[in-house]
Amino acid sequence: MEFFEKLTSLAAKVRLQGPAIQTEEATKNAFVMPFINTVLGYDVFDPQEVTPEFVCDVGTKKRRKN
Repeated sequence: MEFFEKLTSLAAKVRLQGPAIQTEEATKNAFVMPFINTVLGYDVFDPQEVTPEFVCDVGTKKRRKN
């Protein structure tokens, strides 16, 4: 499946399941992790590929999770 097809499939899932999602954690599990894994091709369970709640210093906002 190509990038556009994977993205289109996930977008359809978001439209169907979106109303049932009530929390940030549910959003991450239902939409963000599948996007990173299925669409972008990263292993979300490999800490060498994906770092959850990575802390980065940007401009004046220090030690902020992004």
